[in-house]
Amino acid sequence: MHMNVAPHLLTEDRAEFERVLDDALRTAHDRPDLAEVGTRLTTVQLRAMALNATALITTAAAVEYDHFVKVREQVRSASSAMASGAGEVPVEAGAAAGAGVVAVVTVLAPVLAGTAAVIFLLVGAVLKMLDPAPSFADTLLTAGLFFGAVGAAGLLCAAAGLLVTALRNSATEVHAPHPDDELSRARAAWCQALLERGVLPFLRDALAAPPPREHPAPPPARRIPKVGYSGPDFSSPSEGEPSSRPSYTSPDFTSPDFGPSEHRAE
Repeated sequence: MHMNVAPHLLTEDRAEFERVLDDALRTAHDRPDLAEVGTRLTTVQLRAMALNATALITTAAAVEYDHFVKVREQVRSASSAMASGAGEVPVEAGAAAGAGVVAVVTVLAPVLAGTAAVIFLLVGAVLKMLDPAPSFADTLLTAGLFFGAVGAAGLLCAAAGLLVTALRNSATEVHAPHPDDELSRARAAWCQALLERGVLPFLRDALAAPPPREHPAPPPARRIPKVGYSGPDFSSPSEGEPSSRPSYTSPDFTSPDFGPSEHRAE
């Protein structure tokens, strides 16, 4: 999730704001006023709420932030001026070539002179031990001593050249800001103000706010709606009123054998 950029908060300082917020959430259980973190609201929820309220939180430390930005711009301007001034120093081709030759001679002269001195002294000493000693043994020893002196002088010149070069480079060197300089103090002051007056009050208010009221869920709809009328009450026509249909009785038929005697067949 990306943080909303506050009107006065530069994009390069977004990471610093998130670091202060994460530190506050990580150490929330060490603060009595934030002991409810994780019960009512989780750290993820609080972080999302704080990121959405970045403009409100950073406004509480606007004075310290403006001072920090101003000091940072001054340091950057001074560093750029020193770097551009060091790069604009003209260097002639002849001077560069001469400096290269001098450097080579300064390095090689002590090495070659020292090697020659060792060789001449060893050979001269060996010849001096012979009986009779050759006449040029003393010449070799003298040459060895001469090259030894040349080598020592070359070493001194090389050391002096290195010292001069180091002093010259230190004058144009751009030093990195010290941790205790004004820029570091301005950044620390802004982070402290952001934590004490912005992040922590916002988290306390978020934890103290009452939870949203829950509305009861509506009852589920009936699948078959109830009809608003009842069926008619039908009754049998024989109940309550006399029947209008005529009643019939079957005729009384009797057998001819059981009738009066006058009706019998003769």
